[in-house]
Amino acid sequence: MTGQSFRCREISEADIDAVADLLTRGFFGRSRDYWMQGLRRQAEREVPQGYPRFGYMLDHDGLPVGVLLLLYTSRSDGHGMAIHCNLSSWYVEPAFRNYAPLLTKIAQKHKEVTYLNISPATWTWPIIETQGFNAYCSGLFFSVPALSRAASRVTVETIAADATAVEGLTQTEVELLTRHARYGCLSLVCRAATGEVFPFILSQLRIRRGWIAPPAMQLIYCRNITEYVRCAGAIGRMLIRRGKFAVLLDSNGPVPGLVGVFSEARGRKYFKGPHRPRLADLTDTELVLYGP
Repeated sequence: MTGQSFRCREISEADIDAVADLLTRGFFGRSRDYWMQGLRRQAEREVPQGYPRFGYMLDHDGLPVGVLLLLYTSRSDGHGMAIHCNLSSWYVEPAFRNYAPLLTKIAQKHKEVTYLNISPATWTWPIIETQGFNAYCSGLFFSVPALSRAASRVTVETIAADATAVEGLTQTEVELLTRHARYGCLSLVCRAATGEVFPFILSQLRIRRGWIAPPAMQLIYCRNITEYVRCAGAIGRMLIRRGKFAVLLDSNGPVPGLVGVFSEARGRKYFKGPHRPRLADLTDTELVLYGP
């Protein structure tokens, strides 16, 4: 590379168009509009202070030849705030693959951060494990919530993207639900006869294996899986009216109280860092900002 400029640096907002072009070349089946929508969402969202907004790129004469998108969020771990980072959408042009480790090294330099890989290809699992990552989710549970035992007098309401207050929820929870509604998710609140209120976020999903592609959604958020089990019947009947009958959720085995099937064939998720992620919280990750 005599006479040429080459470095690894943060992606800036001025790089978005070129990064979208690179990712479109690197990921077959993903349109440029898909990448631009996600990058614009990254440009607008809140990011913990001191961390990259978009991620890092390999810069060759001012143009990206490699990219690793990063989505940083602050999360409460019950004892305080923890920083999580979703490692997403890694691609390097073939001629520059020898420099690919620069991206992963600089992207994982913060010891206080918990790094997540929530969509690894099956063939990469052994590689990810040798890099120090541990699985926190081993598969997916394919639930059919309408067949679940109905809890008495549970009602379901949809939360609009412009809602400013929801009875029974904290302002933080309202902002979480409305933000994800703006991303195109289905934000719900279930109300029990006891007066308890349970928030949920679901995202669109389409299973494309085999001859059958059943309409399904993915559980992006609930406070605890037991709350989903409790409200599954009511949620399932509401979803049937929308043409959906299956809900996929992260799991490490069969879920008592739910009708469905557990599979380890897909859905494994990894983490590395000080805070083990909990199941049923995929908020503000690539699944939401970029889509399935």
